[in-house]
Amino acid sequence: MTLSQTQHSLVQTIERHTRGLQDCGTAITGLNLFRRDTPTPPAFCLIKPSIVLVVQGNKEVWVGDDNYPYDISRFLITSLELPARSATLVASAEKPCLGLNLALDSRLITEMVAHGEVRSSSKASAGSCVGIGSVSVQLLEPIDRMMRLLDEPEAIPALLPGLMREIHYRLLTSDQGPRLRHIASVEGQGYRIAKAIDWLCRHFAEPLHIDTLAASVNMSAPTFHSHFRRLTGMSPLQYQKWLRLNEAKRLMLSDHLEAASAAYKVGYESPSQFSREYSRLFGAPPKRDIETLRGLAAGS
Repeated sequence: MTLSQTQHSLVQTIERHTRGLQDCGTAITGLNLFRRDTPTPPAFCLIKPSIVLVVQGNKEVWVGDDNYPYDISRFLITSLELPARSATLVASAEKPCLGLNLALDSRLITEMVAHGEVRSSSKASAGSCVGIGSVSVQLLEPIDRMMRLLDEPEAIPALLPGLMREIHYRLLTSDQGPRLRHIASVEGQGYRIAKAIDWLCRHFAEPLHIDTLAASVNMSAPTFHSHFRRLTGMSPLQYQKWLRLNEAKRLMLSDHLEAASAAYKVGYESPSQFSREYSRLFGAPPKRDIETLRGLAAGS
C-alpha cells in the first residue's frame, strides 16, 4: 500500500476502537490509542519511552521550554521517561484527532544493536531524549499490521513479536535511530541517566542526594547533573519535584486526601512549601485546583 492508503487504514481502525473514548488501552501490552474531538490546551503528562503517532489531526508536546509539534507526516519519539505538557491543536467531532502511543522495548533495541542487526550510523548521537521523526510507509506498514491484530486477538502471541522487531528496526534505521542507539549503549551517558530516572520514579518520596545517585550510575555529580539536564530539559531536583506534585494531585483527586496529607505522603515536610510549589506548577493552590477539576468533571 502507499503511505496515504496505510494512513487511511490506521484512521479507520483507531476511529472504530476509540468511539466514545478519549484514551484506551488495548490487548497489546504497551499500545494505547487516543481520540480528541476538540482541541485541548496543554495538560501535564509523564511520557514513557515510546513513539507517538498521529494518523489524523495535529498535536504538540512541550518539554521544558522546547516545543515539539507532530502530525500525520511527523512522529514524536522519546527515549526516556519524561515530564511534559501535551496539547491537541487540530480536532473536531467530524474529523477527530486520532493516534497511538507504542512503548519502546529497550531490551529489544539493545539486543538488535549489540547483535549488529542495525548498521551503525555516522550521525552524531542526539543531545535530547525527545525528537520528531519523518513518517514513512516502511514504518507505518508493520504498525498497521499490528493494529489489525486487535481484531484477531488469538493471533497476537504468535505474530506480535515479529512485528515489534520490524517496528523497532524501522525506528532504528530512521532519522531518529541515533537517538535510540545513544540510550541503548550500556557505556553511554544516556543509559546511565535512564537508570537514574528509573530510581527517581520508584523513590521520588525519599530525600534526594545527588552525589549518591550520581555514584550509583558511575558518574560524578557535575557530569550527572549536566547530562541529566541536557537529556530531560530539567535538573534531577526539578524532575523529582514534578513527580511528587503530580502524584499528590492524583492522591487528592482519586483518593480524596487533604492537601497536607498528600504533601507528606509524597515526601514534603512542609505543607506551606508544597502549596507554593503546587501553585507554581498548576497555577492555583491545591484546594482550589482540585475543586475546579472536580467541578469540570461534574459538569461534563
